[in-house]
Amino acid sequence: MRPLSRRGLLARTLGAAAATVGLLAGATAVQAADEGRFIVLASTTSTEQSGLFGHLLPLFRQATGIEVRVVAVGTGQALDTARRGDADAVLVHDTAAEEKFVAEGWSNARKPVMYNDFILVGPKADPAQARGADIAAGLAKVARTPGAGFVSRGDKSGTHAAELRLWKAAGVDLSAARPAGYRECGCGMGPALNMAASTNAYVLADRGTWLAFKNRGELGIVVEGDKSLFNPYGVMVVNPARHPHVKQALAQAFADWLTGPAGQAAIAAYKINGEPLFFPNAPR
Repeated sequence: MRPLSRRGLLARTLGAAAATVGLLAGATAVQAADEGRFIVLASTTSTEQSGLFGHLLPLFRQATGIEVRVVAVGTGQALDTARRGDADAVLVHDTAAEEKFVAEGWSNARKPVMYNDFILVGPKADPAQARGADIAAGLAKVARTPGAGFVSRGDKSGTHAAELRLWKAAGVDLSAARPAGYRECGCGMGPALNMAASTNAYVLADRGTWLAFKNRGELGIVVEGDKSLFNPYGVMVVNPARHPHVKQALAQAFADWLTGPAGQAAIAAYKINGEPLFFPNAPR
């Protein structure tokens, strides 16, 4: 074999360098594309603190390659985050607020995803004698029992909105006079449960977060089973007509997966100690 001339050697070196640069550029482009395959989801503290997202989102990423970055706040704050254009999709649990969000044009549709229920948690000794299946009667007893504490989320979340409706149904006008033991924490569901456990107070909670909650102290379920405690969740993709920068296609892929067979099966499969936390209910 004839040895390469200096010109030939230089050409081969330059060619190899160009190929290397091309490979690096290609790898960088792929990495940049991969890094762009994520969405921001504004959702509730209940979906995160119950552990549901820890179960669902890795399955979605494995199926689609899309990462979901969650902003977990109360429903009201989640919807405001989307209104500002700081989220691509919303998964929350206040149907009236969600329908208003769609009516105002922030999303084109709300899709039902799943449901669980609210429960009244309180001291196992139940000093207010609120135990039963009637939430309005139970809250009325809490309100008129001296020394009975109640922790309210007070954060404009879906749970807080439900709590306010239930107090009204119980004939308690919080705007006129709050019960002596009523306290607002302005916090998520987990911290509210922690506060109730530390003060032996009553608190309205979603069942999913309660099942995942470990620091129960002397707390137990006091009221459950009332039909007014039904707690549905919906998903909405932010309307790109309002915020052109949102990742509509990726967000829609998430909404479709969540409400499709794979996502619905994944929701049904999530259990703690054999008990489901959420029940899928997307229309087929």
